[in-house]
Amino acid sequence: MIKVGIIGATGYTGEELIRLLVTRPDIELTTLTSRNEVGTKVQDYYPHFKGLIDQSFVAYDPNQIFDQVDVLFLCLPHGVSMEIAKAAQAHDVKVIDLGADFRLKDSQVYQEYYGIPQTEPDLLEQAVYGLPELYADDIHKADLIANPGCFVTCSLLGLLPVIDQEFIRTDSVIIDAKTGVSGAGRSAKVANLLTELGNNFYAYNPMAHRHIPEIEQTLNNVAKKQVTVQFTPHMLPIERGIHATFYLDLTADITEDQVRQIYQDYYQDKYFIHILGQDQLPQIKAVRASNFAHIQVKVDQRTNRLVIFAVIDNLVKGAAGQAIQNMNLMFGLDQTTGLTQVPIFP
Repeated sequence: MIKVGIIGATGYTGEELIRLLVTRPDIELTTLTSRNEVGTKVQDYYPHFKGLIDQSFVAYDPNQIFDQVDVLFLCLPHGVSMEIAKAAQAHDVKVIDLGADFRLKDSQVYQEYYGIPQTEPDLLEQAVYGLPELYADDIHKADLIANPGCFVTCSLLGLLPVIDQEFIRTDSVIIDAKTGVSGAGRSAKVANLLTELGNNFYAYNPMAHRHIPEIEQTLNNVAKKQVTVQFTPHMLPIERGIHATFYLDLTADITEDQVRQIYQDYYQDKYFIHILGQDQLPQIKAVRASNFAHIQVKVDQRTNRLVIFAVIDNLVKGAAGQAIQNMNLMFGLDQTTGLTQVPIFP
């Protein structure tokens, strides 16, 4: 039995962790914390858990929590996880941080994009980047996981098979990405009201989004050279899901079938990644509430570009599902355990 604590359990990501873990017979949810809902029953706050969980949200207590858990999921704003992860290490508790505190290996870049210092450089050195399709062996041996961002997960899954190929220019990779409003979190914001977002569509932080250095960091490591991305995120008037389109200039002749074969070979043993047939295009609804990713590739002979399409659910494969995939690996389980739910349709 794995004893699990979720710090920040009332947000969308915390809720998804509960949803995916609450019926697993090998999991005991021992501690679910909240800052504002202490004492509130989980099934009252989230009525869809009625009859499934009979406990209340509690305050985070560093003097008690580490004796009650084997692993902590941290669903917290940036800057908060560092202290908790440090304390967990002293108690031999594994940590999966769904925030940004351990994603960027360059502390100066972290401070530049997030406006606060990285105060635990030793932990940063130990942290493993939690993309299972790339770092499964390292994750299996890790005690601290930096769970990738949702946009980053979709972007990396779409680009990894070809970013180190000689026929790709890496100095100008264009990522045009869209997310459902749950990607902005659960806090109340005027821009996220139905009357504001409904029948609307807009870009945000197009030149300086915090995910840019995270995307480039991993692509640089894989390509073994500098990769420069132009990343533009957009807000969709939907609840959940990410759709990303990638544009890469080609430096040599290659057919669409050849590129598709590269993707099929790269992901042949990756359960959650599906390369679609030639006549299909990814749809957000086809992966809704699941840990799957759908990818399609097209070669545009007219513009001499490779165009890639990818979709994930931002709250599952982009957050809670991937975090559980990491937990499974850390505890020696099959990484698909508890994550094979069929996507919800319609």
